[in-house]
Amino acid sequence: MSVDKSTVVRIASLARIKVPEAELGTLADELSNILGWVEQLDEVETDGVTPMSSTAEGMELRWRKDEVTDGDKAEDVLANAPESRDGYFVVPKVIE
Repeated sequence: MSVDKSTVVRIASLARIKVPEAELGTLADELSNILGWVEQLDEVETDGVTPMSSTAEGMELRWRKDEVTDGDKAEDVLANAPESRDGYFVVPKVIE
């Protein structure tokens, strides 16, 4: 399928984008190449290929125990703070 300049103008109008007159020919050629590539996909033999809804279909996730493994590290976390008081971060007041 070939796209001409008038089709590009129509597409640009529908997409509400401004395409300069000088770029219409180049854009028409690029769109024609894209459509040609899509037409090549029609030639691919797909008989017997099961449609996919996901690339991870059929895969099962590994389960792990739902348990806390990194708790009791408040002192280590607060060591990274520029300022802390009574086990909390101290931040500047933002509301007067």
